Amino acid sequence: MTNITTVTDANFNDEVLKSEILVLVDYWAEWCGPCKMISPVLDAVADAYKDQLKVCKLNIDENTVTPAKYNVRGIPTIMLFKNGNLEATTVGMMSKSQLTAFIEDAL
Repeated sequence: MTNITTVTDANFNDEVLKSEILVLVDYWAEWCGPCKMISPVLDAVADAYKDQLKVCKLNIDENTVTPAKYNVRGIPTIMLFKNGNLEATTVGMMSKSQLTAFIEDAL
């Protein structure tokens, strides 16, 4: 059982922008090696912060509108949204401690 929500261009507004808690969005693609490497880190963070943070994944190959809107240029790109606003962005592989620090800064 995973605590990660799959989001699309169609449900991004409802799942991310209208969320009442902090939302982490991972922009990824099936062919991206670092995206696959960060996946277990995201699973661990989703479990550890399940009451404070909603973790979402958006496949950039299947959903092109949202990545373009937020100027996603490289993957994995991780964005934090709070009250419908983009709060922070990071690009590239992160360790669990780096990702935790990134989240803690926004909480």
